[in-house]
Amino acid sequence: MPDPVAPVPARRPFEPRDITRIRWIADPHISPDGRRVAFVVTTLSEDRDEYLSSVWMVDTGGGEPRQFTNGPKRDTAPRWSPDGTRLAFLSEREGKKKAQLYVMPADGGEPTRLTDVKNGVADPAWSPDGTRLAFLSRVGGWQEPESEEEKQKSKPARVITTLKYRFNAEGWVYDRPTHLFVVGADGGEPRQLTDGDFHDSEPAWSPDGKRLVFASARHDARDEDDARDVWMVDAAGGDLQKLTDTGGPVALPAFSPDGRRVAYLGRRPLNEIGRNLRLYTVAVGGGVPACLTSDLDRSCPANIDLIWSSDGEWVTFSIEDRGDLALYRIRADGAGAAIRITGGERCVTGATTSADGRMIAFSATAPLSPAEVFVCGPDGTREHQITELNRDWKAEVALAAPERFTFERAGFTIDGWVMKPFGFTEGVKYPALLNVHGGPHTQYGNVMFDEFQAQAGAGHVVIYTNPRGSQGYGEAFTRAVVGDWGGGDYADVMAGLDEALRRFDFIDPARLGILGGSYGGFMTSWVVGHTRRFKAACSERAVNNQYTMFGTSDIGHWFQLAQNGPAPWDNMAWYVERSPLTYAKDIVTPLLIIHSEDDLRCPIEQAEQLFVALKKLHRDVVFVRFPDENHELSRSGKPRHRLERFRLILEWFAKYL
Repeated sequence: MPDPVAPVPARRPFEPRDITRIRWIADPHISPDGRRVAFVVTTLSEDRDEYLSSVWMVDTGGGEPRQFTNGPKRDTAPRWSPDGTRLAFLSEREGKKKAQLYVMPADGGEPTRLTDVKNGVADPAWSPDGTRLAFLSRVGGWQEPESEEEKQKSKPARVITTLKYRFNAEGWVYDRPTHLFVVGADGGEPRQLTDGDFHDSEPAWSPDGKRLVFASARHDARDEDDARDVWMVDAAGGDLQKLTDTGGPVALPAFSPDGRRVAYLGRRPLNEIGRNLRLYTVAVGGGVPACLTSDLDRSCPANIDLIWSSDGEWVTFSIEDRGDLALYRIRADGAGAAIRITGGERCVTGATTSADGRMIAFSATAPLSPAEVFVCGPDGTREHQITELNRDWKAEVALAAPERFTFERAGFTIDGWVMKPFGFTEGVKYPALLNVHGGPHTQYGNVMFDEFQAQAGAGHVVIYTNPRGSQGYGEAFTRAVVGDWGGGDYADVMAGLDEALRRFDFIDPARLGILGGSYGGFMTSWVVGHTRRFKAACSERAVNNQYTMFGTSDIGHWFQLAQNGPAPWDNMAWYVERSPLTYAKDIVTPLLIIHSEDDLRCPIEQAEQLFVALKKLHRDVVFVRFPDENHELSRSGKPRHRLERFRLILEWFAKYL
């Protein structure tokens, strides 16, 4: 008789510590011959309280992925040489505190270190002939002395003359501009190609290897606006040539195969956040840029490098659309509409193409899966998945599937999603958490979001929506929040909650919580100052005082103007009216305030002011401060801090819901 089939073990709920069990895949790069893909795998070490990354390889024809590098900390940014025989990458090995550039044989062997620059290396790019690599590095800045005697002496004063003198997660940048370098593939002293009080980014080579393009703000008014330009420089050094007209921010310049044009992403006009990022081309001699996506009312995010087809006829890029982030391609001459390449409800997180353009490798995540690597043809055909590094983990954990719903409000169609809690039983009512995303010009999308899975795993219904201000729904929708924080957006959020309660009878209307970070933190603080529907709330890294945010945030002096219109001294009444702090006396909902002490985007004074006000009012409030963390705590904070944050939030809502 055949052996009885073994029972399938019951899956357990997602718990916060699962973020340390997932293999997080990113940055796939396909070899020039299309036979292999190099990509980065990152894990979170709770014991070491740090992120560990290594480069992996997988054959496009199938087979098990294999680890390629074994650095003790972080190996990232794999880049194939043009002939496919070598792989460059960045590594924090050999005792280097900052990532340096290494090259090793593509079939394995010992890596060779090419750089030893004090501020580290970013954005490596091979020259077309494989003899050189371009990279970025910060120049200058005060350095911590090595001797203990010198460390005891006072640090020098900081003499600030610019508005953009610091940046979240980067710290002081006023005296450390980022510049472009080139180094030989066999080593040698790197040669600095750009200089001055400017920050350069995103270098790309011309097909003949004689020039590089990059993005930089080098105009006189750069301290007052958000413009950047595409610049070109000779690879041997020399004068720079500006290719664009300083009409707005630009990103990801890329030469056409014939070297005559440069594609890039841009937004126009100046200082108007919420406008669509569009795809442009411009001649290398300069001139009027041609917009390829003027008829497409969607934004093209700068998360994936632009890909020219080998014949120069097509450009592949990404689009945000109603929760998806998909690959599209469009004819480089602007004829015809953009064509979607990748399908399904998911978000593409990286993509590259083989040298002949016949195969694209990309990474993508979906609500029930962390990112994995896929390959397909240039038109999306013949797609197949080539990694499944999280197979065992997914077999163990019961992930909550989102159910999409839509509703109409004020002429807009708005998306929302509901996720059932772990152990869901028909006929039982459950507490629910309403999540509000940050930005405001981002979107909740079709990704595996650890925040939501942890909430559902803890027994909550999870509700989230894309109210006005979100990307993925057209420029008018995205811009509808400008000048109206706490107005139509607040009404959208509450209407989404009402629609979820109407549709899903398992949500207990008497046990509702709300939470969000950054702009989502603003909305949380605003909501509890305008309604008593929620039993508890968590406001994280929030904007609570619009007028102090103007001068204390790293971007406040231009972001507040772009979002809200006049400066505080021209219309202080608006800033006061649209600040959650103004309504502190109306907040009776128990409130957990979470903030990072090194947050430069929404400085911790935003949390301090609201906490003090609520304590003076004798309200139920708890203030949690995370030392040595910035605005990105929930996404890239130290592993132990991320786990502690999860615990505090879930315990807070368990107490009240």
